[in-house]
Amino acid sequence: MGWTESAWWRIPVLALVVALMAPLGSGCQRDEELSEPPADSMEYTPIAAPETTVHWQGEMAGEVTQDTVILQARLTVDGRQRLLDVEGRPGIGAFALSREPDFRQAFRTRWMAATPDGDYIVKAMVTGLEPGTPYYYRLLSRGGEENEPEAGPTGTFRTLDAGQVEQEVSFVVVTGMNAFAFRVRDDAENKKLGFPALETIASQGPDFLVATGDNVYYDTPYIGRAKSRDSMRAKWHRQFATPRFEALFQRVPVYWQKDDHDYRYNDADPYGTLEPSHELGASVFLEQVPVVPAEGEKAVTYRTHQIGDLLQIWLLEGRDYRDSNIAPPGPEKTMWGAAQRHWLQETLLASEAVFKVLISPTPMIGPDDTLAGGQGGILGRLVGSAVVGQEGDNRKRDNHTNLHGFKDEAEAFFGWLAENGFLERNFYIVCG
Repeated sequence: MGWTESAWWRIPVLALVVALMAPLGSGCQRDEELSEPPADSMEYTPIAAPETTVHWQGEMAGEVTQDTVILQARLTVDGRQRLLDVEGRPGIGAFALSREPDFRQAFRTRWMAATPDGDYIVKAMVTGLEPGTPYYYRLLSRGGEENEPEAGPTGTFRTLDAGQVEQEVSFVVVTGMNAFAFRVRDDAENKKLGFPALETIASQGPDFLVATGDNVYYDTPYIGRAKSRDSMRAKWHRQFATPRFEALFQRVPVYWQKDDHDYRYNDADPYGTLEPSHELGASVFLEQVPVVPAEGEKAVTYRTHQIGDLLQIWLLEGRDYRDSNIAPPGPEKTMWGAAQRHWLQETLLASEAVFKVLISPTPMIGPDDTLAGGQGGILGRLVGSAVVGQEGDNRKRDNHTNLHGFKDEAEAFFGWLAENGFLERNFYIVCG
């Protein structure tokens, strides 16, 4: 994604000082003795769910299918940001679910340990759900076996409709959630509450949201940028601690994609030694949002979901499998990788959905910038605004619209779409 520079000289000195301190605020946690989760004899246990008494952080539903969902939350002291992080809390957690908002006939998942190594996150894939059905969930937490469970706020999601069901579907696609740029420009009330657009999205009651990457910005501000595991985690903690994110997550499930800024740095590919590394960027992303189960960190992150009879969406991975950005352009240069491209074409051909929507974190139809954006964003002029990761080449090479990037792959894909009649088959592309 590109950068926008505007009125950099107006940034308060305090904001710059905070940015320089960012790495100091990471890894905030309590060194308490952890409890092992008790053994459960069943995958799901019927319970009388307790009423909400506490708030944790980032309680969310993700990757909803016709019969599964991934639920995730982070155990914290009180879910609130202090200084530059949100303090984690060790313990054990489980999720209570019910089809009823009053949690009649509720059941819970197995207990899971929330540990410092896992950033105090508990994550569970719940299976065996009914298609097209609303569910309600609460995070349950205990300090140990001897404690009574506490319950977090109620969230809700609806499983996807099965095939042959024709029902209206509404969803929202967002990108570019640059908290630093937002906070240095907006008023005090919005800085406290978070992005106003999140409130608007929640008010519309969409069936789901697709976050197409740049969900946090590790490299903004470039001075004091996040490049260690702790400082990268802290970016997500601060983002998810805002009230508008909390309210949205309680009402709307999310499908997450990553792009450059919530992976490594602007226009990043998997190569080079500039921190954070490819391995760290990919790992933190899968840790912080529910894309794959906790035990599925090696799973591919491109996928497709059929939603009733009318809609199928494709969610692409644009960072992990690409060739080097600075490789010479040509028909063999790929941003998707051969396996993902083959999967995409095969699943498109097999789709019987009326509407087909491909969702890409990066643009596929130009024009785009000719030159690559320098690092630093609105502070770019203070740090030289240099292009990194391209061996001094400042030509834009990041996406499918760039002549020196991956334009040949896009044109080949568009030709394949035309040859196979997709231009007359309600095929759409949505880009972050």
